Amino acid sequence: MVPTDSPTDPRQAAERPFWPAVRTGWRRRCPNCGKGHVLRGYLTLKSECEECGLDLSKARADDGPAYVTILIVGHLAVATMLHVFIAYRPGPWEMAIGFTLGATALSLYLLPRLKGAFVGLQWAKRMHGF
Repeated sequence: MVPTDSPTDPRQAAERPFWPAVRTGWRRRCPNCGKGHVLRGYLTLKSECEECGLDLSKARADDGPAYVTILIVGHLAVATMLHVFIAYRPGPWEMAIGFTLGATALSLYLLPRLKGAFVGLQWAKRMHGF
């Protein structure tokens, strides 16, 4: 008989759905139940889900969401800058102000969503004690 807390327990080894957990995290919801909120404020994780009681204090997103945000925003900004400059030839101040505002807005939009997606990924892969 295998103890229920053993790593070889089939109930513990069952694969959790990866993409649904990441999509649910993207919506900033609990990856376990899909109803409770993952974030308390803009980027602060709650200690547990208010719906199902999942312990969220184990999640360690750290700098991952920031790196992915910079990667996405940087690639989109450079491609869009090149297209806008070639097609419309705006002045340097127009480019600087427009792309600064656009990059800031996109970063503020992506950062909490990517943090939720990282929590969903960690839950799906049973990382950090989930």
